[in-house]
Amino acid sequence: MMEQKKTIFHYIGQVFTTYGIIISIFLVFTSLIGESASEFSTLYSLGNKGLSMETLTQLLLLSMVTTVAQVVFLTDQWVKTMTMFVRNLLFFGTMCAILICFIFIFSWFPVNNGKAWICFLLSFLVCTGISVGISKWEEHIENKKMEQALKKMKSGT
Repeated sequence: MMEQKKTIFHYIGQVFTTYGIIISIFLVFTSLIGESASEFSTLYSLGNKGLSMETLTQLLLLSMVTTVAQVVFLTDQWVKTMTMFVRNLLFFGTMCAILICFIFIFSWFPVNNGKAWICFLLSFLVCTGISVGISKWEEHIENKKMEQALKKMKSGT
């Protein structure tokens, strides 16, 4: 399917969609583990009382960077010659590198704590799996719609 020309408002919407999803996930984690993680992670500095302005700003920056990475790797605007598998691999590899940078820059957790890194990697892999699964499901639905439209065109109705 041919992509429509996108405006800045599309990308702003994409940033805030990503931001909303990230904040929703953090709200759940904040209410579940916020108090016990408050001394351990700057992300949960307010415990289970909520998210700080600092954390909200960092997550907004993460949403912006994620949107840029999506545009670069997951649309045909920049990378047209690579397979979708390679583009996904580059996207998730880039996101992992960005998250690692954020962990160091914003002290999201103690970088010398092996258990924290294992939890980070596990959560990254789970989120990546969910994301890939949702993308495949969307692709499957889109392919079915295209098949039905093609059948309809061929039958002349």
